[in-house]
Amino acid sequence: MAPTVLIVDDEASICENLKDYLKDDGLGVRIAHSGEEALRLVEAGLEVQVCILDLRLPGMDGNETAFALHRAAPGIRFLIHTGSTDFTPSPDLAHIGITPEHLFNKPVADMSRLVQAIRLLCPGT
Repeated sequence: MAPTVLIVDDEASICENLKDYLKDDGLGVRIAHSGEEALRLVEAGLEVQVCILDLRLPGMDGNETAFALHRAAPGIRFLIHTGSTDFTPSPDLAHIGITPEHLFNKPVADMSRLVQAIRLLCPGT
């Protein structure tokens, strides 16, 4: 079974581009345009293996969203997708599995690297 990826980004064009590429690679994809929307989806029972998460979101920012999603579904793994060139995961983020290797800067120059990271986070897929 293909993993389900939740893309959390407030920029619709980025969401659609990522979604199209990931779906073409056989992955299941859902989109949320805010941290609050992502949390509602997961709390309503959406099973997500990987969350591609923007840091700069309206309302709950990416850090808050990561922690809230981790509390709601501890098995979710995260990839950070950000335009911030100086982001380094804090020790608290590292504690929930977000390390520098999980960081992708916008725009992603090599989408195959992103797909490979998703597959590495979901062994057996």
